[in-house]
Amino acid sequence: MAPRTTPARLATLVALPVAVLVGLIAFWSLGGFKSDRSERPRPQSTAPVPMTATSLAPADAAACRELLNRLPGALRDRPRRPVTAGPEQNAAYGDPPITLSCGAPPVSPPAGADVYLLSGVCWYSQSGGGSTVWTTVDRQTPVRVTVPDAYRPPGQWVIEFSGPITTTLPRAANVPAGC
Repeated sequence: MAPRTTPARLATLVALPVAVLVGLIAFWSLGGFKSDRSERPRPQSTAPVPMTATSLAPADAAACRELLNRLPGALRDRPRRPVTAGPEQNAAYGDPPITLSCGAPPVSPPAGADVYLLSGVCWYSQSGGGSTVWTTVDRQTPVRVTVPDAYRPPGQWVIEFSGPITTTLPRAANVPAGC
């Protein structure tokens, strides 16, 4: 006499392989066994980053020096690099370099343009040419940060500068709506 297939036995025969398959998929999607082909870090350039220095008013120059003194030695895992001009107002990190210019020309966002309030600093961004340029629009001394397209999302890199900016650069009297 053949064994009788009960609903419980049938459910077990179906559920067990499905559970094993789901477990394996979850294991591999969360990292699974690491292959020997792990990504090796590529060398980072330590050469000076080409930048220009603009002439600043004495108050802006003092504010920029204070800001540059408070910037970190590394931006996440990207080390700070020397710059070719204006080390008292310019900074660069990583390769390709994320650059910061204190005392940048002010920008006026067009009416209705998006501005981003990131950790107490209001930024206006413009994309193009392989990078996104972020400029503060709520500080007496504007700051411009250029983030190459290799770094995504760019706002997550810019926000790293908000802390030093809020503690060193005074807020402007007239700021765009949304700031």
